[in-house]
Amino acid sequence: MNKIVGYAGFCLMLLVGMSPALGAGHAGAADEGAAASTSGEAYIRVDVVKTPVEVVRETSNLMLAEVASRKEELDEFPGRIYGLVDQIVLPKFDFIRMSRLVLGKYWRRATDEEKASFIAAFRELLVRTYATALLNYSDQEIKYLPSRMVEGAEEVVVNTEVSEPGAPAVPINYNLYKDGEDWLVFDVVIDGVSLVSNYRTSFASQIRRYKLAGLIKKLEQRNKRDK
Repeated sequence: MNKIVGYAGFCLMLLVGMSPALGAGHAGAADEGAAASTSGEAYIRVDVVKTPVEVVRETSNLMLAEVASRKEELDEFPGRIYGLVDQIVLPKFDFIRMSRLVLGKYWRRATDEEKASFIAAFRELLVRTYATALLNYSDQEIKYLPSRMVEGAEEVVVNTEVSEPGAPAVPINYNLYKDGEDWLVFDVVIDGVSLVSNYRTSFASQIRRYKLAGLIKKLEQRNKRDK
């Protein structure tokens, strides 16, 4: 799974369980992330209906361009990557749907307070994991493969391959669904492994041992420790 985290990170995926690596935190990340968020005026939303492939491609291109153009700044203040991820990437993911799929039957049993707490902790976990991986991005190439979309379909898969010099290409497929006029990501399959399924298996074992409240507490503690 560490390999998966690395590839998914620079591909903007959020989207890796209690047992996989969660990404190292950076001192002063909260303040630095806030500093980056204040520059949100640079990202003006234009309400144009985009295809799923365009959503993935444009989000990836914008995020990687920001990382490349601000490399020296991010090397000095790595915590600022969180603000960029929050502005550019997170609006393209449905964390409520992802959380519901990850928890499965435990979602139905959870209280509204537990659901809200899990979504917040899970979201922060993913942000820190992939933001950290983005800082290590270099020389990988993303190839967008033909994707078959049936007219009127509410769900679609965007197929890509990521490669780097001297290594075989790794397939990374994005699962999106239509929410009004927008396409949102709810799962990513990396080299045949679904992130949602992987988290579901990992979290289920934690819930059986510690209950859902215990899992949430552990996620919150890990996120706090990594700040």
